[in-house]
Amino acid sequence: FENLFNHVNVDPKKIHIPDGLAKDVEAFCKKYEEEIKKAGGIDLQILGIGRDGHIAFNEPGSSLASRTRLVALAEETIKDNARFFEKEEDVPRYALSMGVGTILEAKKILLLASGESKADAVAALIEGPVTSQVTASALQLHPDVTVIIDEAAASKLKRKSYYKFVDKMYRMLEEKKSL
Repeated sequence: FENLFNHVNVDPKKIHIPDGLAKDVEAFCKKYEEEIKKAGGIDLQILGIGRDGHIAFNEPGSSLASRTRLVALAEETIKDNARFFEKEEDVPRYALSMGVGTILEAKKILLLASGESKADAVAALIEGPVTSQVTASALQLHPDVTVIIDEAAASKLKRKSYYKFVDKMYRMLEEKKSL
């Protein structure tokens, strides 16, 4: 949270991260969804991607129409998040997660990934079929997604040179617009 929001000019009242310590989880999830609707939707959804292609905590097999809810974490996700805790046993086995359906309703989506450990997931996100087994693949259905990745995360893309060309052409068009 602090690594991003302490460095950008965003009104803290407009930042909404699910409260993993909510006492009444079901009521919180319902209210969270209502607050999103009341605010007119999510302007910008910022995501990472798990090694298995999950977004938020929507593990493989999650419904692509899912809403904010309590989810059981996959063993791989627990291991990947152990670095944030003293020992793996301290990692929660459940988490509150925005659903894939909720995420897909955002006006814009930004997904960030780095490192070779994310390369298979990035390839599945961009070049694979849309499937609940790779919940990030649902982002292919959204009209305004930007994926920012490093070379290592891009290493398994089959059409990498094409994507670089498209990005270059897009940047040239943007430059001409600003003149």
